[in-house]
Order: sequence, then C-alpha cells, then structure tokens
Amino acid sequence: MASASYVCGASSVPLIGETIGAHFDRAAARWSRLEALVVRHQQIRWTYAELKERVDTLAAGLLGLGLEPGDRVGIWSPNNAEWVLTQFATAKAGLILVNINPAYRLMEVEHALRKSGCKVLIAAPRFKDCDYLGMIRTLLAEGRSPQLKMVIPLGGDPQDGMVAFREVAGHGGAAERARLEDLALQFDDPINIQFTSGTTGLPKGATLTHHNILNNGFFSGEMMGLREGDRLCIPVPLYHCFGMVLSNLACVTHGAAMVFPGEGFAPLAVLETVEAERCTALHGVPTMFIAEMEHPEFARFDLTSLRTGIMAGSPCPIEVMRRAISQMNLREITIAYGMTETSPVSFQTSVGDPVERRVSTVGRVHPHLEVKIVDAAGKVVPRGTPGELLTRGYSVMLGYWNDPEQTSHVLDAAGWMHTGDLATVDEEGYCNIVGRIKDMVIRGGENIYPREIEEFLFRHPKIESAQVFGVPDRKFGEELCAWIKVRAGESLSEPEVRSFCEGQISRYKVPRHIRFVDDYPMTVTGKVQKFAMRQVMMRELGVSEPTTA
Repeated sequence: MASASYVCGASSVPLIGETIGAHFDRAAARWSRLEALVVRHQQIRWTYAELKERVDTLAAGLLGLGLEPGDRVGIWSPNNAEWVLTQFATAKAGLILVNINPAYRLMEVEHALRKSGCKVLIAAPRFKDCDYLGMIRTLLAEGRSPQLKMVIPLGGDPQDGMVAFREVAGHGGAAERARLEDLALQFDDPINIQFTSGTTGLPKGATLTHHNILNNGFFSGEMMGLREGDRLCIPVPLYHCFGMVLSNLACVTHGAAMVFPGEGFAPLAVLETVEAERCTALHGVPTMFIAEMEHPEFARFDLTSLRTGIMAGSPCPIEVMRRAISQMNLREITIAYGMTETSPVSFQTSVGDPVERRVSTVGRVHPHLEVKIVDAAGKVVPRGTPGELLTRGYSVMLGYWNDPEQTSHVLDAAGWMHTGDLATVDEEGYCNIVGRIKDMVIRGGENIYPREIEEFLFRHPKIESAQVFGVPDRKFGEELCAWIKVRAGESLSEPEVRSFCEGQISRYKVPRHIRFVDDYPMTVTGKVQKFAMRQVMMRELGVSEPTTA
C-alpha cells in the first residue's frame, strides 16, 4: 500500500520565541552598520541603527497619541519607507497593524475599518487615480467609520482632526520611550490583520501573531539561502504577506537589506534597481517575472549579482521558472506555496533541491509544520492522490477577526486549516498544487484540473501565458475555456491552438472556448481572478450557473 499523504517538517532549528520588537532590536544591534532599508523612489538609504532609531521614535509617538496595546492601526498606502517604519513601530508598541489593500475603494475601505475597529488610519494622500484622503473625508463626514478617531496622512497638508506622519514622533518623549521598554508583550499576541481577497462575499480579516509571521519570515529566508549582507529587491506590495513577511521579516531575521524599486510594480524599475543596487535576491509573483523577462530592454541589464529569491502568490508555470534560472541568473530561486491564513508559507523548495524539483513542485513542508491531504470525507489519501491540503502548526492564524462563524468554516477542532486547495504529495514529500477545489472542472463526469492544461499550453512557443477555467454547459455540465495571452509580435489562431492539443492531451481536456486577451482580471498581488473571467464568459455565451436542489 502507498504511504499516507501526511508530512511533518522536522527541524533542528528552533522556533523564535520572542516578539517582533524584541527580535528587531537584537537584529539592529547585531547588524547596526549594515544597510537595512533602501527606497529608491524616496532617495532613502538607512542602516539598521538608523532604522531602529526611527522605528523607536515612531513607536513612542504612537503611544504619545493615546494608543494602547491591542488598539488597531490601519495603513492604506503603496510601498514606501513609512510603511516599513509603521510595520515595526506598531509591533514594538503592541498595536495591531491592519493592512488595507491600496486598490480598495470607498465601500471596501469602510468594511475593513469597521470590521477591524481601527482607531487610527495612516494613509497616503493618493495613489494613481485613487484619492485616499477624499474617500476618508467622505467616511468621516457621513459617520460611516465611528471607531476611527484619528487620520495620519503620509504627505500633504493635514486637515482638521489629522496629524501629519512627520509630526507623530513629536508626541513621544522620554516617558513613552521608557514605556516601550516596559510593555509586557507576548509572542502569541495578535499583531496583524490581513484581509483576504474576498472572491466571494466581503473580505475576512486573518488575525496573525508575532509568532506566526516572525517565524514564517525567518524560515522562508532560510529556505532561499538568505544571508547577512544580501540585498533583496522587493517589488511585491507590503500590504500583502509576501511583502511584509517573506520580504521584510526575512531580511530583518538575516541581516539583509530591504530594497524597494518603487511604490508599485514596474518591470523597468525592478531591472534598474537590481543592476544599480547589485541585488542578490528578487521576489515576485509569476506575472512579475514574466513582465521583467519580456521587457524590450531586458537584455541590456546586468543581473549577474542575483542568486536567489522567491516566486509565489499564484501557480508558477514550469517554463517561467526555467527562464528565471537561465536568463536572470536566479540559480537558487525557490517556489513557495501558502495562504494569508497560514502566515503565509507552508511549502517551499530549497536551494539544495534538484533543479527539476525546484521548477516542477512547490517543494517540501516548512519546518515545524504539518500537512495532510484529505478526500471529501476528511480521510487522508494515499501519496500521489489529489485531495484538499490541510495545514497545522505555528503558522496557522488565530482566526478571522471578530468572525467566529467564518473561522469555524476553515479551522477545525483539531487545529487544521482547510485551505480549499487541491494538492498531491509524493513519496519524497514534494508537493504539487493541482488547483482550487472550486476551480476543478467536472465535464461529463470527468475531473479536469485547469493547472495541467495551463502547463501544457504554456509549452507553445507563441503563448506567453494561459488561464483555464470552467463555464456552465447544458450538455456536459461544464466546458473548458482558455484565455490566452500571445507573446509580443506573434499571432495565433484558435485552429492553431487546437492543432497543438491534438494527440497531446485527451480530447475532453481540449478547451471548447478559446479567447485571446491582452490582460487578465487580477488582484493587486498578481492573482488571476478566474471567477471574474467565468462571469465574462457566461454573459458572452448566454449561460447561467446551474441550479441545485
């Protein structure tokens, strides 16, 4: 009989049993002269000692404004130095940081503020075409965020009831500095609320502790071989676990520099930053790496300083990994898998894994975590058999903030987090993500995993990327649909795609509907929203969701 799909991350390296603030202080003392933070669009370059001084000043100022440990402080901003300062200052003061998606609009930010009970909101004046302060004034004027007592704008002239970010430090003195040292914070205290994407219903606030995210940042850095003096280019958003945990906390736990190329992602800025700052590591979702390698000026940049990094956030096409290794010098790049509710990483490849394993799997279970793969009845399946991936251990969230009902849907009595992801684990413990349970297509009784079809289509030399999903069909229940992005300068037709599939994959796996697109609907973090694509196709085809008894 095949062994069961259960894996446990045994490790001789212990978990970090301290708060983020305490660990940050030790890191700053150990690496005081090393560069800690580089923010190119703000011309900022601070050592660990300089970063610590600014963090302590801000933390004391927040206490001086009347905030108490456990109060929620929201931050609504693209990437900048103030975001990094706020992340560490709130942790030192025991304040719970509420990450607000920079793409949020009025209703969404109102929900985040109300749900978390934010007392203070730190906000950029605006980002791209979004007037943050205008929306905040609307909320305040209409009484739609009653618990919000103070707004701290990052720039511009503060209005009535607002305190400029640059003025916060002035509210903290010797007494507040001394109080920072006396706070009896515990590493199991909640320190961060991150709202999930909310593909169905309103976003839910995953509540994470010091222990959750500090350890996940540390072990993610370990797996990618991060070391003292490394320079990590961070184009991923800080509001997401990728930026604030896998990037920032990985750096601080290893004495590496956090290097930000801009407020948001721009492939040219990333390439320029890697070259100018001699970055040794790079993070990104697959679409970011594709955009960098497809950029018309890619060949002129010297990327030889690169060594490692993480590609995560959405399923990674095997060919993209191969190209990143060969074309970007990322010979030790890793793939990571996880979710916000697990801080986020559960599986990750390591720099010591064979290349074939690093490009074709999401690696093995992280240290100190357990994972099992179960069937619809909750029984552990044999190795190699698809089922739902469940995670248990230090990384699992406390729950959804102020939402015990939604928490009970995903966290069971034994402490397992039900991810909703379909996966397999092989005999060596390597994991493959097959897809989402909700994404699996059942066509005429046949289970089809879209990821398999996407990987196949990506082999076509003219296809830059493909997204496959199901749409309702009167005859078969569901039919496959593929949205395809063609490489720049190339042309492709439906008959060519079908001919490419002929004899290579089973006929029932050949997409019935094929569309060529310039872009996909995506979240800010680069996750493709297949539900939105499905809705577009349903309108186009004139079909509706099947009714159930």
